[in-house]
Amino acid sequence: MDTSSLMPSPLTVAAVLPCYKAKEHVLGVLSAMPAIVNRIYCVDDACPEATGRHIEANMTDSRVRVIYHTANTGVGGAMCTGYEAALADGADIIVKIDSDGQMDPQAIPYLIAPIVGGMADYAKGNRFSNIEDVSSMPVARLVGNAGLSFLTKVSTGYWNIFDPTNGYTAVHARVLERIPLRKLSRRYFFESDLLFRLGTISARVVDIPMAAIYGDEVSNLKITSVLFPFFVKNMRNSFKRIIYNYFLRDFSVGSVYLVLGLLLLLGGGTLGTFFWVHGIIINRAATAGQVMFSALPVIFGAQLLVAFTSYDIGRTPSTALHPLLSRLRSSTLPAADSISR
Repeated sequence: MDTSSLMPSPLTVAAVLPCYKAKEHVLGVLSAMPAIVNRIYCVDDACPEATGRHIEANMTDSRVRVIYHTANTGVGGAMCTGYEAALADGADIIVKIDSDGQMDPQAIPYLIAPIVGGMADYAKGNRFSNIEDVSSMPVARLVGNAGLSFLTKVSTGYWNIFDPTNGYTAVHARVLERIPLRKLSRRYFFESDLLFRLGTISARVVDIPMAAIYGDEVSNLKITSVLFPFFVKNMRNSFKRIIYNYFLRDFSVGSVYLVLGLLLLLGGGTLGTFFWVHGIIINRAATAGQVMFSALPVIFGAQLLVAFTSYDIGRTPSTALHPLLSRLRSSTLPAADSISR
């Protein structure tokens, strides 16, 4: 991928690589890191292949720093460690890239471009933008990712994104500082959980089309095995998001749509069930009036829930948060000459 036409970012860019069973590919990933990346953090997550030692023995790039975990914490735990190290060292933009060679490091300038331009706070790859790439994917992966994407839209409020398990991401440090990193999921739900947290602060998220690189590496993530756990966790986050955004932090017309819609749907369903059971007991079909009396609340309730969904889609964050946060942060810092005194 040619990135020569992209100007280097004046901001400090850091890359974090969670390293676990990727010894055969990690050196190739590190060697391909573009010059725009100022620091590279490789987090050896108690890798049984001693990936960290392998990196230190074979990589002379001064940008590379290896961090070791004494116990395996999962991709989320490794990323939190890398994020904290990058923030402590003053990074402005932090990129997550896997160490198994499935992501092209040369795409980093494209990934961070919306953040550098002040148009987004968080950018992520989307492997499903190109029809040529999609047509070559297994049906199970397509169906599974479509299901996970819809669940993530509901739980995060980011209706404009797809491919939620894509681990090629970039985030601005000022936004990341507002995320409680130690509360994030430690395993494969990490990316989805981070999106949920970003949604609670109204950060803007964008998808960047890019192709995945499939070679002889073996992915540790199996869509079919995580679909049910992801469903449960996304439903939990959906409930939390709605309570936070529509009842605790704000009460809007969307809140009214949701409450009335649920009440009408529940009331109509309860009445319909009562009339149906009563008809069985007395051996007589429900009257037309009873049917309408129970059906109308269900219809109106469903319409109100559709209106709530439309309202929720319209609330998808469309303005980047980090330019304001950066200005606020700089305005609270003392001037350099006052420090020298």
